[in-house]
Amino acid sequence: MQKFTTVEYTGTCEYVSLHFEWQRQMRQGTGLIHIYYGDGKGKTTTGMGLSIRAAGYGYRVLLYQFMKNNKTSERKILECVDNITIVDGREQVKFSFQMTQKEKEELKKFYDEEFQKVTQKAAQEKYDVLFLDETIYTISAGLLDESLVLQFLKEKPDNLEVILTGNTPSQEMIALADYVSEIRMVKHPYQQGQSARNGIEK
Repeated sequence: MQKFTTVEYTGTCEYVSLHFEWQRQMRQGTGLIHIYYGDGKGKTTTGMGLSIRAAGYGYRVLLYQFMKNNKTSERKILECVDNITIVDGREQVKFSFQMTQKEKEELKKFYDEEFQKVTQKAAQEKYDVLFLDETIYTISAGLLDESLVLQFLKEKPDNLEVILTGNTPSQEMIALADYVSEIRMVKHPYQQGQSARNGIEK
């Protein structure tokens, strides 16, 4: 019979570290696939919230954001959490409709390589949760090879939880997922000309 360490609350960082280890021993397991998609606000927010919850439990989280620079507001908080690791992307990223064909080709090559590096890191370093923000949008924009993503989802480590966000996933991707939630826009301030606000949308 497996023994678990009893941890008494001391109000110290040492307690938090021991508490996380105790919770990891007690966990029921990770390994499912999440897709949060649609035209409404809240997909990245959902993924970030789930990442924070997982980290709070004691899981090690690896995060990569496609199509975003390294200055999103949430990063300032996430970078302070010991068991969340963020892999930097490009410093400057245009919307896909602003890119020339040559820029799209260069970015696709970059993202195909980045995807493989990040997923290999998740597997080799035995992370519990992998959040790949805007993966689905990047595929839809022709800037990431969907076959790479599908192959990874089929062959990923059994205990690696994967979170994907974006606009319109393929039916094959939906079939591989365990959680699929559509976030639909009913109303949004940008319809009245409101631009994205710091700390709320970015």
